[in-house]
This record gives sequence, C-alpha cells and structure tokens, in this order.
Amino acid sequence: MIFLIVILCLLAAGAVFIRQKTARPSILAWSVSLETPQEGGIRKNTQASLSVPTQITAIGEDYFLVDCYHNQILTSPSPNAPLTEWTVLTDQINRGHTIAGDGTVFLADDTENNRILVFEKKDGRFFLTQIFEEIGVRPHYVVYDKAADRFYALSSMTGELYVFFRPDGGFKVALEKILPIPELSGSYVRSFTLDGDYIYFVSANGTILRTRKKDLRIEESWSVPNEIAGMIQLTKIQNYFYLTVSTDLTGNQDAATILRVDDLSRLASGQWEDIYENFIGGGTPYYISSFDGHYYLTEHRLPGHSVWQFDIQDDRLTNIQPLY
Repeated sequence: MIFLIVILCLLAAGAVFIRQKTARPSILAWSVSLETPQEGGIRKNTQASLSVPTQITAIGEDYFLVDCYHNQILTSPSPNAPLTEWTVLTDQINRGHTIAGDGTVFLADDTENNRILVFEKKDGRFFLTQIFEEIGVRPHYVVYDKAADRFYALSSMTGELYVFFRPDGGFKVALEKILPIPELSGSYVRSFTLDGDYIYFVSANGTILRTRKKDLRIEESWSVPNEIAGMIQLTKIQNYFYLTVSTDLTGNQDAATILRVDDLSRLASGQWEDIYENFIGGGTPYYISSFDGHYYLTEHRLPGHSVWQFDIQDDRLTNIQPLY
C-alpha cells in the first residue's frame, strides 16, 4: 500500500511538472488588425535633412532611421545611402522614437498617439498590419529581447513596461503583460537597458534603477546630481557606462552632454568623464546603438551632424565621423 501511494505521488508530481513545462503564455490583449495592411518602404524620402533623429539601427539585413520630428521612420539596405535614397517605412506616427524587430515582425512606438505599430516583412516587402492603442502615456522606447523572445515597450510617463510576443511563432503579435515600477510613475523615462536578467532605467527624476527583468523588482539604485538629472540612455561599453544627457533637473538643454563612468556610484559625487567634446558638443545627444562593428549616436539641435559613427577600442573613442 505504501509503495502504491509513493507511485501515485510521483505520478501526480510529474503531471504538475509537465503542465508547468508546457504551460502556454497568457495573452492580456490583442491589437486592432488592419483589414488592409499598409505597404511601406516603397516611397522615397523627400526630406534632405533630418529633424531630431532619435535612433539608427540594423535589424537583419535592413537599416532603420527614426526621423522623429518629420514623423517618419526610414529604411534602407545600406546605412550610408543618401537620405533621399532611403524609403519611408511609415509616416503614420506622431513623434515616434524607436523601432525593434526579430527579422519577421517589427514594433515601433508612436509616442504622441500612445500606440505601438506592428509591421511584417514578407517576400522582402514591409506591411503595417497591427496597431496597439492606449499603450500607457507616450510610449518612448522599444527593444527586442532575443533571449526571452519578447518585445518590451516603455510607457515613458507611467513607469510601465509592456511585454509583447508572437504566440506559437506566428506573424500576429499579442500583449502578454504589463509590468509596473511605481517609483517611476509620473517621471519622464526615455529608455531602458537590458543586461542579462536585469534592466537598467534612467529617469528624469535624477535616479538610475537596476531591476530584475522578470518582475521589475528594484535591486539597486543610484542618485545623480541635478545637473545631469535629465538622462536619456545608459549604455555599457567595455569597462564604462556611457550616459547621454538631455537636460538638467529644470529642463535646461544647455546641460546636454555625454559622459562616462566605470562605477555608477561615482555619479553622485560628480566623478565622471565628459566626452561630448569628441563629437564637437553643443547639441543634444540621444540614443547610442551598435551594429556592423561600429557605434552610432543620434543628435539634434545642431545643423550639419545629426548621426555620428564611431568606434571604441580598449576604452578609447576613435574613428569618430558624422554619418548624416
């Protein structure tokens, strides 16, 4: 009898394990699907210059350039093509900031419309197929996490991270869950940085947070001085954290700069290295990205150099040149 009870217990435990292992991710919401998908990437860009570019990135064999104040996302098979040779992926956005993709679907934030747009690539052609409405307040940053096979989109004013995925590997995207950080609600958060099982958030309230990726529980925090409180992005490159800054605590863009530090705890006492003069300086640096063996920086407020390309070798900035 005892033997039979043990066997039954083992079978029950195995059944629970199998159910847990094969449990399907939950779906919080589906988007509005367009009855007629809108094709993009076929009309040439007519703007001879960029107006507040926020991001340049590569996804698979395609390159994307977010031209924020022209309300468009451009795409090209080459990052070095003249601007008027890039094509318009979409102009159905209002002050969009970023785009991310897994090579099959691409998600872009439509900041002022509080939306996330979903594009598909089929047979070399791009189509806008889905629109997620009411994504927080001013969604500002989208990232694809290959390790988790998830897209994360940040509501920049509410401290909420929206998690999207493709059920069963299909083309259609669903919203899986919304992860909140109450400490960031009401603060302007322009970006976040994935780092293994953790996520860093930089906030305009003068705080950097390191949270667990799975539930956004705060693991560590650092304060920064008022002069660099309006942070944009934190990027870890080799032995340094690089930090782009838009304003001070009062919103003054004269404080805009790029700095780096090897230990985030040094920021509170002002022990950082200002490196903006390597890019001439005087503008407002925005997002740093990396692809094709180089780093890229978008910048605004100054004419003549909106996108930079540069390298970092042994923690030394080199080969700095304006791309656009």
